[in-house]
Amino acid sequence: MSTADPGSTARGPRILLYSDDVDARDQVRLAVGRRLGRGEPDIEWVEVATAAAAITETEAGDLDLLVLDGEADKVGGLGLARQLKDEIFRCPPVLVLTGRPQDAWLASWSNADAVVSRPLDPVVLHDAVEQLVRAGTPA
Repeated sequence: MSTADPGSTARGPRILLYSDDVDARDQVRLAVGRRLGRGEPDIEWVEVATAAAAITETEAGDLDLLVLDGEADKVGGLGLARQLKDEIFRCPPVLVLTGRPQDAWLASWSNADAVVSRPLDPVVLHDAVEQLVRAGTPA
Protein backbone atom coordinates (compact mmCIF):
# COMPACT_ATOMS: atom_id res chain seq x y z
CA MET A 1 0.00 0.00 0.00
CA SER A 2 1.37 3.36 -0.92
CA THR A 3 0.72 6.66 0.75
CA ALA A 4 -2.82 7.65 -0.14
CA ASP A 5 -3.54 10.77 -2.15
CA PRO A 6 -5.85 13.04 -0.11
CA GLY A 7 -8.33 13.19 -3.03
CA SER A 8 -8.35 9.45 -3.67
CA THR A 9 -10.82 6.92 -2.39
CA ALA A 10 -8.21 4.25 -1.73
CA ARG A 11 -9.43 1.41 0.38
CA GLY A 12 -7.52 0.40 3.46
CA PRO A 13 -6.78 -3.21 4.26
CA ARG A 14 -9.69 -5.45 5.32
CA ILE A 15 -8.63 -7.51 8.31
CA LEU A 16 -10.71 -10.28 9.84
CA LEU A 17 -10.36 -10.37 13.63
CA TYR A 18 -11.57 -13.59 15.26
CA SER A 19 -11.97 -13.90 19.01
CA ASP A 20 -14.87 -14.85 21.24
CA ASP A 21 -13.60 -12.27 23.75
CA VAL A 22 -14.64 -8.70 22.97
CA ASP A 23 -11.86 -7.37 25.23
CA ALA A 24 -9.26 -9.31 23.24
CA ARG A 25 -10.60 -7.84 20.00
CA ASP A 26 -10.44 -4.34 21.51
CA GLN A 27 -6.83 -4.92 22.60
CA VAL A 28 -5.82 -6.01 19.10
CA ARG A 29 -7.47 -3.04 17.39
CA LEU A 30 -5.93 -0.64 19.90
CA ALA A 31 -2.47 -2.20 19.55
CA VAL A 32 -2.50 -2.20 15.73
CA GLY A 33 -3.92 1.29 15.41
CA ARG A 34 -6.23 2.91 12.87
CA ARG A 35 -3.97 2.51 9.86
CA LEU A 36 -0.76 0.81 8.79
CA GLY A 37 1.15 4.00 8.14
CA ARG A 38 0.91 7.73 8.18
CA GLY A 39 -1.36 9.10 5.46
CA GLU A 40 -2.73 5.69 4.53
CA PRO A 41 -6.40 4.69 4.52
CA ASP A 42 -7.99 3.34 7.68
CA ILE A 43 -8.02 -0.38 8.36
CA GLU A 44 -11.45 -1.95 7.93
CA TRP A 45 -11.88 -4.48 10.74
CA VAL A 46 -14.26 -7.39 10.19
CA GLU A 47 -14.88 -8.68 13.71
CA VAL A 48 -16.30 -12.14 14.31
CA ALA A 49 -16.84 -14.11 17.50
CA THR A 50 -17.44 -17.60 16.10
CA ALA A 51 -15.45 -19.97 13.91
CA ALA A 52 -18.45 -20.36 11.59
CA ALA A 53 -18.54 -16.59 10.99
CA ALA A 54 -14.78 -16.53 10.39
CA ILE A 55 -15.08 -19.30 7.80
CA THR A 56 -18.01 -17.57 6.07
CA GLU A 57 -16.20 -14.21 5.89
CA THR A 58 -12.99 -15.83 4.64
CA GLU A 59 -14.81 -17.81 1.96
CA ALA A 60 -16.51 -14.60 0.81
CA GLY A 61 -13.08 -13.20 0.00
CA ASP A 62 -11.81 -9.62 -0.16
CA LEU A 63 -9.77 -9.95 3.05
CA ASP A 64 -6.13 -8.93 3.28
CA LEU A 65 -5.31 -10.66 6.57
CA LEU A 66 -6.80 -12.95 9.20
CA VAL A 67 -5.96 -12.35 12.87
CA LEU A 68 -7.06 -15.37 14.90
CA ASP A 69 -7.13 -15.71 18.68
CA GLY A 70 -5.40 -18.95 19.61
CA GLU A 71 -7.03 -18.78 23.05
CA ALA A 72 -10.63 -18.60 21.80
CA ASP A 73 -13.01 -21.07 23.46
CA LYS A 74 -14.68 -23.91 21.54
CA VAL A 75 -12.64 -23.43 18.34
CA GLY A 76 -9.20 -21.98 18.94
CA GLY A 77 -7.44 -19.85 16.37
CA LEU A 78 -4.68 -22.42 15.82
CA GLY A 79 -7.04 -25.16 14.69
CA LEU A 80 -9.08 -22.66 12.71
CA ALA A 81 -5.93 -21.40 10.96
CA ARG A 82 -5.05 -24.94 9.87
CA GLN A 83 -8.59 -25.56 8.63
CA LEU A 84 -8.72 -22.31 6.65
CA LYS A 85 -5.27 -22.84 5.11
CA ASP A 86 -6.21 -26.40 4.10
CA GLU A 87 -9.70 -25.68 2.78
CA ILE A 88 -9.71 -22.19 1.23
CA PHE A 89 -8.02 -21.57 -2.09
CA ARG A 90 -5.73 -18.55 -1.83
CA CYS A 91 -6.38 -18.11 1.86
CA PRO A 92 -5.20 -14.69 3.04
CA PRO A 93 -2.17 -14.57 5.32
CA VAL A 94 -2.90 -15.67 8.89
CA LEU A 95 -1.58 -14.16 12.11
CA VAL A 96 -2.26 -16.22 15.23
CA LEU A 97 -2.24 -14.80 18.75
CA THR A 98 -0.99 -17.28 21.35
CA GLY A 99 -1.26 -17.28 25.11
CA ARG A 100 2.49 -17.53 25.70
CA PRO A 101 5.74 -17.56 23.71
CA GLN A 102 6.16 -21.31 24.33
CA ASP A 103 3.10 -21.95 22.13
CA ALA A 104 4.83 -20.59 19.01
CA TRP A 105 5.59 -24.13 17.81
CA LEU A 106 1.85 -24.71 17.46
CA ALA A 107 1.71 -21.91 14.92
CA SER A 108 3.93 -23.90 12.56
CA TRP A 109 1.53 -26.85 12.88
CA SER A 110 -1.39 -24.53 12.15
CA ASN A 111 0.26 -23.21 8.94
CA ALA A 112 -0.01 -19.66 10.28
CA ASP A 113 2.15 -17.10 8.50
CA ALA A 114 3.08 -15.35 11.76
CA VAL A 115 2.52 -15.61 15.49
CA VAL A 116 2.44 -12.99 18.25
CA SER A 117 2.23 -14.04 21.89
CA ARG A 118 0.57 -12.36 24.83
CA PRO A 119 0.96 -9.99 26.49
CA LEU A 120 0.51 -8.08 23.24
CA ASP A 121 3.29 -5.63 22.45
CA PRO A 122 1.73 -2.93 20.23
CA VAL A 123 4.92 -2.42 18.21
CA VAL A 124 5.41 -6.14 17.57
CA LEU A 125 1.74 -6.67 16.69
CA HIS A 126 1.57 -3.64 14.39
CA ASP A 127 4.78 -4.67 12.62
CA ALA A 128 3.51 -8.24 12.10
CA VAL A 129 0.18 -7.00 10.71
CA GLU A 130 1.88 -4.47 8.43
CA GLN A 131 4.38 -7.00 7.11
CA LEU A 132 1.71 -9.59 6.31
CA VAL A 133 -0.65 -7.11 4.65
CA ARG A 134 2.13 -5.68 2.51
CA ALA A 135 3.37 -9.13 1.55
CA GLY A 136 -0.11 -10.05 0.29
CA THR A 137 -1.63 -13.44 -0.30
CA PRO A 138 0.94 -16.23 -0.42
CA ALA A 139 1.27 -18.09 -3.73
